Amino acid sequence: MKRVVETDDGGMDAMLGEKITTFCGVYIYTGTLAGVNANHIELADAKLVYETGPLDTGDWSDAQSLPSPWRVMLAGIESWGPAKC
Repeated sequence: MKRVVETDDGGMDAMLGEKITTFCGVYIYTGTLAGVNANHIELADAKLVYETGPLDTGDWSDAQSLPSPWRVMLAGIESWGPAKC
């Protein structure tokens, strides 16, 4: 697994160590981006979000903790960005 502290490519590598949220086909995952490789990302302190509430403020309305680390296939991610909390 590749673990990078700094990068200029603007991809997921640039957010290693930061809290992110991924929107996948059915589920929303959030956590600290701990690793990235060619096939998947690894989230530390991961949560599965069942109800978001307002996306621009506050905590998730319903987010359940997942075992850590949790991995999400890159092919399943539709969009991603900084986590709101």
